[in-house]
Amino acid sequence: MQDSRHTLQQIRREYIRAKGGLYTLQALAVALVGAAILYKWGLEVPLLAGLAILMILGALLYLGWTWRQLRKTSLEQVARHLNRTYPQLEDSAGLLLRQSSDLNLLERLQQQRVASQLQTAIPKKQSVFHLHKKPTYLALGIAVLVAAGIAALPAASVADAAIAVPLQLDFPDTPAAVADTAVTIQKIDITITPPAYTGRKSYQAGQPNLRVEQGARVTWRISTNRPARSVALVLNEGKPVALTSQNGSYIMSQAFTEPALYHMAVNGQKSAYYTLEIIPDKAPTIQITKPEQYTEILFGDPQRVTIRAELSDDYGLRDANMIATVAKGTGEAVKFREEKISIGFSGQRRNFSVNKTIDLQKLGMTYGDEIYFYVQAWDNHRGYTRSETYFVQIEDTTIVESMDDLTMGVNPVPEYFRSQRQIIIDTEKLIKEQKTLSRAVFEERGNNLGVDQKLLRLRYGKFLGEEFESGIGPGGGIPEGEEGHEEEHFAGDGHDHPEFKDQTSVEALLDPYLHKHDQEEAATFFEPAVKAKLKGALAQMWEAELRLRTHRPKEALPYEYKALRMLKEVQQSTRAYAAKTGFDPPPLKEPEKRLTGDLSKIKAPTERRTIEAETKLPNTRNALKWLERQKQGNRYSQQDVALLERAGRELAQEALAKPGRYLRAMQDLRTLIANINADRPLCNNCLITVEQAWYELLPPAKPSSQKQGTTKSRLGREYLEQLEK
Repeated sequence: MQDSRHTLQQIRREYIRAKGGLYTLQALAVALVGAAILYKWGLEVPLLAGLAILMILGALLYLGWTWRQLRKTSLEQVARHLNRTYPQLEDSAGLLLRQSSDLNLLERLQQQRVASQLQTAIPKKQSVFHLHKKPTYLALGIAVLVAAGIAALPAASVADAAIAVPLQLDFPDTPAAVADTAVTIQKIDITITPPAYTGRKSYQAGQPNLRVEQGARVTWRISTNRPARSVALVLNEGKPVALTSQNGSYIMSQAFTEPALYHMAVNGQKSAYYTLEIIPDKAPTIQITKPEQYTEILFGDPQRVTIRAELSDDYGLRDANMIATVAKGTGEAVKFREEKISIGFSGQRRNFSVNKTIDLQKLGMTYGDEIYFYVQAWDNHRGYTRSETYFVQIEDTTIVESMDDLTMGVNPVPEYFRSQRQIIIDTEKLIKEQKTLSRAVFEERGNNLGVDQKLLRLRYGKFLGEEFESGIGPGGGIPEGEEGHEEEHFAGDGHDHPEFKDQTSVEALLDPYLHKHDQEEAATFFEPAVKAKLKGALAQMWEAELRLRTHRPKEALPYEYKALRMLKEVQQSTRAYAAKTGFDPPPLKEPEKRLTGDLSKIKAPTERRTIEAETKLPNTRNALKWLERQKQGNRYSQQDVALLERAGRELAQEALAKPGRYLRAMQDLRTLIANINADRPLCNNCLITVEQAWYELLPPAKPSSQKQGTTKSRLGREYLEQLEK
């Protein structure tokens, strides 16, 4: 049975391999056409580039999906296919996949019969599956031919097709009756000559809306059906510039570094507005990936530094190098030396990769020296960029420690103490992590917290005169039962000493009034109340320390919180407050001034302000008023053309920064002027577009204070009238 199962698995692998090969060829056919389109026109036509990328991605996704489906093919599916293909298997190939122990006697006999038939029914060198390969091979052949045809096309075929469409200028001001007899433009050529720093050749514009490089020269060549009295170009609603007549054509050439709006005027007839946008020349970009901003070369490491950077520019780099400053010496004897290091740049290129290793020993550097360097690059125009300054230092191993430090017996670094709040945080963390820690680690961390609590308790104990650990317990002294082991007598030793009793009673009476210098608790300047709180805080610290050292952090936590609260109370009680000083007004004579209502000596505040008249964009504001009147149905007149022309010039001046944003508004304004000149109804959509553009130009109104209206009740008005009387 194992041989039969192995045969089924072999048939499954052959099917996946054959079917997957066909799917791969199908995906390759689609991807091949997309790659040909991307290679030929991808950089020139963004639409075709997007289509080609979609074709390639679709082919990859199709290939991945089909292979995933093929891997899901099971042996049961193979058995069903064999049952359909070979009748001699008697529709029992599925029995080969079952264990013999799970079958009855009849099924086992049938299983043995099918196993023998399987070896003889399937030919050795013949495929079990009959796949249709001709459609796949045909599609691949067609794709290869299409890709070869695309590669054989001229490189400028798409660009030539776009340029083949003749340029047309729209003259909305020209009435239809006059258009037949007026001078018309038969042909217009716009040639753009990029500046020398771009390295590009001259080319023809495909539309009147231009987008040229900074500093490019634009040449207009216009041919008319008959000689014209005047052909002019108007830039930014300025003074018209007449085109020069040459061989029956009108020519004008000008270099541009700023964006502009322009239109043509032929015999006084104005065309629509068109944009001229500028592509600025970007400065070079420098990206340094190695080394880090600060690098230290340790003793024993190679005294070399590797520099890796990427330099790029939109039109081309002219030169690039590295400036390094070497610092030698220390203190006032330090010396600086600047060197210019080549990074291997030559010629002109858009992208350049820097991979240079500098040997610091060749620069004369040794231990303790430093080097500062940066990379700089220039483009073909006037762009300049320099990177950040990077710092590399060689470790100085020649400094010898002072002998005074070796013989000094006192550590000048102050001892570190944990705060009570930090001890609480660490205790809570230890309780939270107790389940994840071993017993040894848990006890060690708890004991360390107990040591920190002890150090903090001794620190605060110095304020109470506890210079030693004599007052570590809650009682603050020697434990009971330990004193009295000296030879001298004392009260209660069994001897009769009446004079000692009298002396003890006298000292007990005078104890609150004595200033004792030989006791620890008396060696402090705190008040008794503050001293009692601080002593209580130390007692709580002692209790917390005891439980931390005995590995009971949960029981120590309440004492830690109580100690922290008592320390905060001590801090608050020891603060000193000073009364504020200021103006102390004289007391009012209430019997003379109260409820008299005398306001004779109180003057109302006056403020004078001169409000300047709004003078910004006056024609635009007047044009907006005219638009409001037109919405209400008023009749326009020919005098309104001059108002719209002045408002259009203001719009053109404000729209120089973003010519394309207000192009539609400028063209609709020209349509409104044409409607007025031709005595036609105004375009409603044009009114809306122009109004929105003019409102965007206006600066936001400044908020002005307004008097709030108040509504007084009848009782309130009568009360005010009585006060006035």
